[in-house]
Amino acid sequence: MIGVKIDRREATELHEQVAAEIRRAIADGEAKPGERLPPARDLAAVLGVNTNTVLRALRALRDEGLLEFRRGRGITVAGSPQRGAVVARARELVRFARLHGYRVDELIRIIEDIG
Repeated sequence: MIGVKIDRREATELHEQVAAEIRRAIADGEAKPGERLPPARDLAAVLGVNTNTVLRALRALRDEGLLEFRRGRGITVAGSPQRGAVVARARELVRFARLHGYRVDELIRIIEDIG
């Protein structure tokens, strides 16, 4: 499914390289929404990296809204790169609002008022 390329000479950390390659596969349509990814253990073996490295990359992509973890169903592609970008911006907005003393429910009301 994914032709992930890892370059140990590159300054970018391995988990970031793995995440970037999976992001690219999603953007290019190689991994489509609803499609299951291979288990982290299998990806790690193919890439020649530690399973924890792959898991760290997968968790980052989950936090971006690109992947979904489901017990018994594995890891599936949840959305598009556009959705991932919106989720990332929403997280920034929540952090910014909290920094300025707003709760999430107050932020939601603000968004509903301007939407």
